[in-house]
Amino acid sequence: MDLSIILLNYKSRGLLRQCLRGILRAPPHATYEIIVVDNASGDGTPAMVAREFPDVRCIASSVNTGFGPGNNIGIRASRGRYVLVMNPDVVVLGDALEELVSYMDLHPDIGICGPQLVNPDGSIQYSCYRFPTPMIPMYRRTPLGNFAFARRAVGDYLMRDWDHRDEREVDWLLGACIVLRRSMLDAIGLFDEQFFLYFEDTDLCRRAWEAGHRVVYNPSVHLVHYHKRESAGSFMQIFTNKVTRVHIASGIKYFQKYWGKPLPRVHGS
Repeated sequence: MDLSIILLNYKSRGLLRQCLRGILRAPPHATYEIIVVDNASGDGTPAMVAREFPDVRCIASSVNTGFGPGNNIGIRASRGRYVLVMNPDVVVLGDALEELVSYMDLHPDIGICGPQLVNPDGSIQYSCYRFPTPMIPMYRRTPLGNFAFARRAVGDYLMRDWDHRDEREVDWLLGACIVLRRSMLDAIGLFDEQFFLYFEDTDLCRRAWEAGHRVVYNPSVHLVHYHKRESAGSFMQIFTNKVTRVHIASGIKYFQKYWGKPLPRVHGS
């Protein structure tokens, strides 16, 4: 088996249907499997998959385990040399899947590869980043981000200082659509399950670099991503908005995990 496509679903049945149709319209020439993990959506997703996509395996979790743990369920059940972790709000374009497999075959030193993600209007999304500093979650989630010093820090974090149409090594890639080399996962482990949501992709890429595996952004392959990031709100969101609380809590766990440890590569090198 060459490629295992893991789709983690949580209350996104319509987007999942669109995603699966896109994959099946443009499947890779390589051998592949599709595994859907339904994270206790309660919206009839397993029945829909069984009815409309009988060749797709669907694993129904009885609880919402979070992003990393949910994807780990699919990864453990998969067989491919490469694992494509992809959100259900991503739509495959052209020969993207075949191109990703071929690219990984040509570059055996790459452990993680991410394609270019674009918005439905064709504009480029920022999907590769420098390793964050401790204040980045606060800058992105609260009005602190309106200050000039914070905007500069976030711009550096988002790598706005280079053309995102160029291929290059990056610190980490957004987990919405990444290809993982199986042999790398066997060596460094899967997503760290202490992160319910956010920072699990940052952590995985950091561990990849630490083990000598390259992390590369490849904009020659692009897919549509329908996700829209939430805007920063008031400081009260720390207390009233669950997503904000989870983001900041995951950031605290990440920096506790790596406190005092050197970065595996020079920022932005």
